[in-house]
Amino acid sequence: MSRRKKVYEGKAKILYEGPEPGTLVQYFKDDATAFNAEKKAVIDGKGVLNNRLSEFFMTGLAAIGVPTHFIRRLNMREQLIRQVEIVPLEVIVRNFAAGSMAKRLGMEEGTQLPRPIVEFSFKNDALGDPLVPEEYIIAFGWANQQELDDIISLALRVNDFMSGVMHGVGIKLIDFKVEFGRIWENDFPRLLLADEISPDSCRLWDIETGRKLDKDVFRRDLGSLTDAYTEVARRLGVLPSNVTHRPKPTLIN
Repeated sequence: MSRRKKVYEGKAKILYEGPEPGTLVQYFKDDATAFNAEKKAVIDGKGVLNNRLSEFFMTGLAAIGVPTHFIRRLNMREQLIRQVEIVPLEVIVRNFAAGSMAKRLGMEEGTQLPRPIVEFSFKNDALGDPLVPEEYIIAFGWANQQELDDIISLALRVNDFMSGVMHGVGIKLIDFKVEFGRIWENDFPRLLLADEISPDSCRLWDIETGRKLDKDVFRRDLGSLTDAYTEVARRLGVLPSNVTHRPKPTLIN
């Protein structure tokens, strides 16, 4: 596919104009970031793995009726997606206490929550993506009440699907982050699951050993991020045949 005009570049992906109106090409980079991009590295093969894994999850979710922006994978690093108007929220679903929640509430990491908890953060890197209550979301017009109800319902469906898939391959889904976008059909908005689902946006622990298989490996210097992501892909049966490895990431100063 010939390279088209760049529309947006984030920390882990680049969006290009798609071949048809209303589409984009989403390119997965090898860049890894943590702590609001204060820590950076290039992890060879990460983008290839995330592209394949996100395709796997998005396809599976579409099969159970969760609407997504995913159309098809184009090659090892790119996928064709529908262009959406992103809702400026990160939607976090937690099954176990970890990360910022554990720190915020003084809980031991890995503590099972009484039920899945859905949190929202305002998408703003400069502010550190602060947590926001539902009242803010409605008051500031980021989403209306019906959209918010639909987002929560869809996020919990994603959680049910992901938890089951991961448990089936010996992985515990601790928490994850998703985003949603709107498309307009006959002047009416419809919500789609957008962005990506990959170990970049999930916490995944091996059920038997507790080994981390997600971006916490990079955040906490726990070993090879490529090895962790490759293990997830291997267990799910979506391991690309030509992912290369480096013994260490290339640090960006």
